[in-house]
Amino acid sequence: MLWVNIKRIIRAGVMNFSRNAFVSLAAILIMTVTLFAIGSVIFIVVGLNASLTEIRNKVDISIYFTVGANDQDILSVQKSLEALPSVVRVAYISQDEALQNFKDRHQGDSLTLQALDELGDNPLGAILNVQAKDPSQYESIASFLKSDSALSAGESSIIEKINYFDNQVAIDKLGKIIQAAERLGFVLSFILILISIIVAFNTIRLAIFISRDEISVMKLVGASNKYIRGPFVISGILYGLIAGVLTMAIFYPLTRYVGVATANFFSGINFFSYYTENFGQFFLLIVGSGVVLGAISSYLAVRRYLKV
Repeated sequence: MLWVNIKRIIRAGVMNFSRNAFVSLAAILIMTVTLFAIGSVIFIVVGLNASLTEIRNKVDISIYFTVGANDQDILSVQKSLEALPSVVRVAYISQDEALQNFKDRHQGDSLTLQALDELGDNPLGAILNVQAKDPSQYESIASFLKSDSALSAGESSIIEKINYFDNQVAIDKLGKIIQAAERLGFVLSFILILISIIVAFNTIRLAIFISRDEISVMKLVGASNKYIRGPFVISGILYGLIAGVLTMAIFYPLTRYVGVATANFFSGINFFSYYTENFGQFFLLIVGSGVVLGAISSYLAVRRYLKV
């Protein structure tokens, strides 16, 4: 008996969907816009995160050591930095590498290169480039370097300079910009998705409003609330399913068209590559969101006419 009722509910839901073709089309289009907004937010968040990650990766501080500092002492500093939970990476640049990098940066400056040659000896010390998980953590790393007793060789410090203190204002400002961008992205995403869901919900309510007389008749003949709700929930699921597939179909040519542009704008993130590589997850998310949204919206919208 249960299976018979389920088949009847599914059949009635499909009939409601096909009988009210114009209303169904309107609901599908609105839900497609809703799911497109959700998908667009996902792409924007992915691109924004990639851009912020690239910015973080480009920010570091350099520790300049005195000329002739013992390599063992420098490696000891490197190990102590790598042990810090706030540090992602520590890159060691030897005296010879620092000299070569200096020459490469001043290839067109013959006077500087000539003066360097006249010195004879290498005037540059070794360098450690330190990258933190977040720009806000560089202050604590710099403080650690200034206070740690292991940084001294004998009685004199082997550290000549930490450039964090020269760039402190810029690093702090960058950290605030990143935090503000993350908060703004979350707020805009939440608002956009919320508005889209409300619009889709009201569209489905309109579709059910057209069938209010039918619901009243079914109540009068003794149909249960579950039996009345069922067909509308099935219709809502169909709205979401078709809208989800349609949204996925729209994203394919769109991401293909803008893929190269997004790779240049969002730090190498090609939206088309992201779409194809994560198609399964994206399909489940978009189509699943459509099905859930359609079912829940239909379930809630019909309550008004059931008087429950």
